Amino acid sequence: MATVKRIPTIAAKKTAEPAKKIVNFALTKENYKLIAIGFGVMILGYILMIGGGSDDVNVFREDALFSFRRITLAPILIVGGFLFEIYAIMKRPKEKE
Repeated sequence: MATVKRIPTIAAKKTAEPAKKIVNFALTKENYKLIAIGFGVMILGYILMIGGGSDDVNVFREDALFSFRRITLAPILIVGGFLFEIYAIMKRPKEKE
């Protein structure tokens, strides 16, 4: 008498428990916190840059327009925020052993 091989059916595969997928995101929670900090620094730079206008069109207020805050401090904060954003995105998570 010939032996018959059993072929597993689709129904048998459905009853097996599926393997759990491990999802690894490119950025961690720490990266997102650092991105938020960099974004806040850039927003602060833009806020420091606003203002300096005059109510009267015929009056030019040089001291308000060309102040240290608008010409030096605000652009440094904005560029620093962009550089910090690059660091925040490129930072690798700590290895777990």
